[in-house]
Amino acid sequence: MSNTICQTIKKSTFFWQFNLRTRTLAAIAGAFVILTAIAAAGILIDPASYAPQFQQKNLAPSLTHPFGTDWMGRDMFIRTVKGLSTSLWIGLLAATVSSVIAVIMGVAAATMGRRTDSFILWLVDLIQGIPHLILLMLISFVLGKGMFGVWMGVALTHWPILARVIRAEVLAVRNSQYVLAARKLGSSRWKIAVKHIMPHVVPQYIVGLILLFPHAILHEASITFLGFGLLPREPAVGIILSESMRYLTAGMWWLTVLPGASLLMMVLLFDQIGENLRTLMNPSSAQE
Repeated sequence: MSNTICQTIKKSTFFWQFNLRTRTLAAIAGAFVILTAIAAAGILIDPASYAPQFQQKNLAPSLTHPFGTDWMGRDMFIRTVKGLSTSLWIGLLAATVSSVIAVIMGVAAATMGRRTDSFILWLVDLIQGIPHLILLMLISFVLGKGMFGVWMGVALTHWPILARVIRAEVLAVRNSQYVLAARKLGSSRWKIAVKHIMPHVVPQYIVGLILLFPHAILHEASITFLGFGLLPREPAVGIILSESMRYLTAGMWWLTVLPGASLLMMVLLFDQIGENLRTLMNPSSAQE
């Protein structure tokens, strides 16, 4: 009787893990396909397709223009897709650079002595102590705004949290029993780092990198909306939202609501990928 119960529990656990893995992979694949389509569409869109056409200005959403048109007759759906693609590429570059900085700082803090650790933690506290948007606007303004200023500002301000996570992970693994045993058995530092430390750090890095994307995209849109980011001639959701605010009182709600909802959807897709990756790497967290 007890063996039958044990086998039933094992089978149910196996099927639960299999279904969880299948659902997780399907969610990641679906979100990745949508984001890839947005990035590719932004590159392939012809600027003439969202050029001003004054004979079609101020049109409400329809089958011809799903997001309507603005006061210059520009197709808002195409402008929004182009803006989302711009934000996506900026977020990709900024999050990648920021995550590399986080890895360097986190590993250095955990392995290069107390003075280095204290200095890096002080630097992390300094960056986190300054209001985020103010620091972003300052860096972007100093670097001349535009695309370069935006992605540099995002890259230089988003690494501290991930650096803390990687530092804690390296410290925990470095002081574990099997690493101490490997050290006593004569394993080199390089072998210990590659065989014992890196397998624990890489999953944290990947999840942290994915979760940096929504922050990078939202902050790029925020400082662009406030006038410290991308230039007005560059299609971006922040510029679309900033320009459309003055037309809300005229009843042209679609100029703000639909691009804003699209930006939120893209951010949630990245969050979905990050959370599902975390579940895939640590299935027990799904039961919490």
